[in-house]
Amino acid sequence: MTEKEIKQIKAENERLRADNERLQAEMIRLVSRNLDLTERLEADVELRRRVDVAREIFEHNIERQRNADKQDDGQLMALIDLRLEENRAHLNPDFDSHQLAELLGVSQERLNKLFRNKSIYRTPEGYIDNLRTLNALRLLRTKPNYSIASIAEDSGFNHVRTMQRRIMDVVGMTPAEYRALFIRDL
Repeated sequence: MTEKEIKQIKAENERLRADNERLQAEMIRLVSRNLDLTERLEADVELRRRVDVAREIFEHNIERQRNADKQDDGQLMALIDLRLEENRAHLNPDFDSHQLAELLGVSQERLNKLFRNKSIYRTPEGYIDNLRTLNALRLLRTKPNYSIASIAEDSGFNHVRTMQRRIMDVVGMTPAEYRALFIRDL
């Protein structure tokens, strides 16, 4: 082999080595890109799965609400008593008619209509207020050592004065006077 042929072979060898390094770098870049695309695809699939689950839950809740809104008024009133007796949510001062509707799985409109047409309380708020008042009266009778403020708090009233006004409206006397009726009997 001549020196010229050897130089050509060496040059060809160098060119092939450079091509090989370039191809290896390109392969690493493509593998990296593939991994990135795979991660994005997996994230997209997971996001779609979550959206589908959320959509299913949303549709289930809408269907549940539609079905609950079709319930018989008498059944719904009984369900109200049952649910509130079970969890006593009305004793939480923050419990309101929106939470009552949610607890029952009915719309606020359906709940308001029910109370307007089928209840002596006329509003869900009046019903909740009555339950709190009845609880306060019970505690006044059965817990003579509780303070009036403790009874108001345990009955779900935000303010002692609110409880005092409600009891005055219902029984015509203050909480202390009402309690005194039962303490004398002890």
